[in-house]
Amino acid sequence: MRTVWLRPLVAGALVPVLLVILWDQAVRASGTRLVPRPDAVALMLWDFIVGGVYDDAFSRTFHLHLWASVKRVYGGFFLAAICAVPLGLMIGRVRLMRLLFDPLFALLRPIPVTAWLPLSMIFFGLGPNAAIFLVFLGAFYPILLNTVFGVRSADPRLFEAAAMLGCEGSRQFRAVVLPAALPTIFNGLRIGLSFSWILIVVGEMTGVPTGLGAVIMDGRNLSRTDLVISGMVIIGVAGFLSDRMVVVLNNRLLAWSPQHRG
Repeated sequence: MRTVWLRPLVAGALVPVLLVILWDQAVRASGTRLVPRPDAVALMLWDFIVGGVYDDAFSRTFHLHLWASVKRVYGGFFLAAICAVPLGLMIGRVRLMRLLFDPLFALLRPIPVTAWLPLSMIFFGLGPNAAIFLVFLGAFYPILLNTVFGVRSADPRLFEAAAMLGCEGSRQFRAVVLPAALPTIFNGLRIGLSFSWILIVVGEMTGVPTGLGAVIMDGRNLSRTDLVISGMVIIGVAGFLSDRMVVVLNNRLLAWSPQHRG
């Protein structure tokens, strides 16, 4: 039983540990002062979380910044999921919806989310709402496209069988369309959530005082590379844990579909 849990843990930690060792050796060999060594970043992380090392404005503020970013990430992500999943189901199943919305989303999708930054500040002002809007945009398209793909790739015989049994209209959406598309919907949710954590840094460039993105920007302005990397590490860990939660939910809801287990 121990070996079953230990092997994936060791395998998953092997490459990150090797990269940290390579990072440390590269900094030592180059003698650069621009990039901190891993132990300096670990010290910064400790102070950021617990305090007692530098006792500056960032000491023991980890919980404040993490909670601010989590609220914005999940606020934008859940809003994107609520909008994208029903719309994707309709676009994938209803030809008229596909004709109406496909050209629009094909036009808007290539626009980088960062290009919306000035407009988001005009629409929502300086504050968290602009960050939530940018996260929403980043998560919306992956969820939408995967939902549409899931519906379009479902076996047509499922819909024919449902119609023969009298399952039509909105009942067919609940009983056939949604279950058939659910595996790819979860793929879209995972991708959308990862984009949400990526874009929180851009979103928190809109003048918010708290958040991991704000910490990274402050570190850049203060030439505190250790603080920048600490923020990156925390975002990476938070994104990984978020992804694992979606995978657990995926495995629970899709127990009937083992090929889609994460």
